[in-house]
Amino acid sequence: MWLSSLKPDQRKALLGLAHNVVVSDGLLDPNEEGMLDEFKREMELNPDIDADYLELGGIENTFDTRRSRIVALLNLLLLSYVDGAFEIEEECLLKEVSKVFGVSDEEFLLLDNWVRRLRALEEEARGLLSG
Repeated sequence: MWLSSLKPDQRKALLGLAHNVVVSDGLLDPNEEGMLDEFKREMELNPDIDADYLELGGIENTFDTRRSRIVALLNLLLLSYVDGAFEIEEECLLKEVSKVFGVSDEEFLLLDNWVRRLRALEEEARGLLSG
């Protein structure tokens, strides 16, 4: 979502952060792999590029606007829910990212709530489509 609005360096960094989220719980779910592929498509990155671990130090300089930080967090939250569970390791990592980005705990909860509502609406739409 809104990943095409990111600058090239932000796109590569987001892929690294997404990798961090995926490996944080020690399990690689096929749905997570699928969402990583969707991220690459939306960001117009080479589909064969491998995501690597990204150190959190300095990411606030890469994501240098509020908009880019919120876009990153919303997409990372979506990724964390795609396997059906928001694991504690994923939550801790994303809270750490949000702190680096200067996002308060209260705002993080608002973003998390928005993503959960979006996921529920997507599930409802799938039900409507399947009859």
